[in-house]
Amino acid sequence: MSTDKSQWQSICKLDEIPAQGARVVKREGKTDIALFRTIDNRVFALDDHCPHKGGALSHGLVYGDTVACPLHNFKISLQTGQAQAPDEGHTPCHKVELRDDMVWLAID
Repeated sequence: MSTDKSQWQSICKLDEIPAQGARVVKREGKTDIALFRTIDNRVFALDDHCPHKGGALSHGLVYGDTVACPLHNFKISLQTGQAQAPDEGHTPCHKVELRDDMVWLAID
């Protein structure tokens, strides 16, 4: 029996997230989630919070499967949330799926 209590929610159409950009999902009382779209239309979801100084990752530059924080250029993996060396830290990832043309996010 699964202990995952996530509820899948339809968030937006893929083309509502700019290519190599982000869209923010607001959450009351919790850290917002940034949805990122790569140039090849993959979608990732991370807390919209850099582990270094708390910058909004949704304002960063997306290239490949990485986002660069707009404050100090920390490079964060969109797949794992892990900062790339020599930087250190981790940003929580969230489950996200592309179903047909819709982006779905697992909300806990």
